Amino acid sequence: MSERQTGTVKWFNDEKGFGFITPENGPDLFVHYRSIQSTGFKSLQEGQKVSFVAVKGQKGMQADEVQVV
Repeated sequence: MSERQTGTVKWFNDEKGFGFITPENGPDLFVHYRSIQSTGFKSLQEGQKVSFVAVKGQKGMQADEVQVV
C-alpha cells in the first residue's frame, strides 16, 4: 500500500469528471471524481492543496483517496 502524499490540483473539469494533480515529488497524476473523498458534488478547484494515495490504474499512475487539506 502506498503512503499518503500531498500535492496541488493542476486542473479539474467538472463536466468530464477528471483532472490532474501535481504532487510535491514526481510527475502529474490523473484524478477521477470517484476518487475524491467528500460528500455531495465531487469536484476540485485549480490550486487546491490535496492529499492522496498514488495507485496504478489502467493507464498508469493515478491519485486515489483524494482529500482536500
